[in-house]
Amino acid sequence: MKALEQIQEWGAKHAAAGVVTADRLHAASGDTEHVFRWLSVTKLLTATAVLVAAEEGVLELDEPAGPEGSTVRHLLAHTSGLPFEEGPPIAAPCRRRIYSSYGFDVLGEHLAARAEMPFAEYLEEAVLRPLGLESIELRGSPGEGAWGTLGDLLRFGRELLAPSVIAPETLAEATTVQFPGLAGVLPGFGRQGPNDWGLGFELKDAKSPHWTGTRNSPRTFGHFGGSGTFLWVDPAVGLACGCLTDRDFDDWAVEAWPRLSDAVLAELT
Repeated sequence: MKALEQIQEWGAKHAAAGVVTADRLHAASGDTEHVFRWLSVTKLLTATAVLVAAEEGVLELDEPAGPEGSTVRHLLAHTSGLPFEEGPPIAAPCRRRIYSSYGFDVLGEHLAARAEMPFAEYLEEAVLRPLGLESIELRGSPGEGAWGTLGDLLRFGRELLAPSVIAPETLAEATTVQFPGLAGVLPGFGRQGPNDWGLGFELKDAKSPHWTGTRNSPRTFGHFGGSGTFLWVDPAVGLACGCLTDRDFDDWAVEAWPRLSDAVLAELT
């Protein structure tokens, strides 16, 4: 696939990208079996594990978790008031969208306590093993500790196009705006008003600028990571696109990622 050849121009030592539909791999390019650090793309796995736990009755989305007045839902939607890194709340819950990796660590601790097992073990049992994601390993933080191959990232993308470990209705809720109207900063892309988010899934909606392409529909959801990684799912066209690199996110990605996404969509739709 010609669009994916762009990754060769990105200056990363290792890079891999691919596109899937719900039923198959469409195309892939680069170091597809190299194990990459996913950083914040990890949050998609963690969110899925929490949604499994909610369906199983291990926890409830609206039970207290995190700082006073916050719930599991607030932590997933970055509205708990917790800061990006570990520290006390910097706002009351649901006042604004404050992107918080620390909030996902709190979320992992909460699920571990409810499930009475380490979070990494629950993630393995609830998500990784059922989906056959054998390369993925959580090395620490539920917010940014996953490592794995492009192959497994794309398998996970297929799951998000046609879910099996959670109900389609659950994924639909998770990719619907939670606490609408809240403004906030999308890391690397500035203040967005509103800065829409689902239950762990970042929503494109009408955001501009954005790390996906101009051809991506407003229904597109996913996440990117500071290690030069992303996964987006566009249900309007039935495609998911994933990319893993070892070049840290910076200005290069702000230009390169939307261009790649637009080229993929132009070639396939």
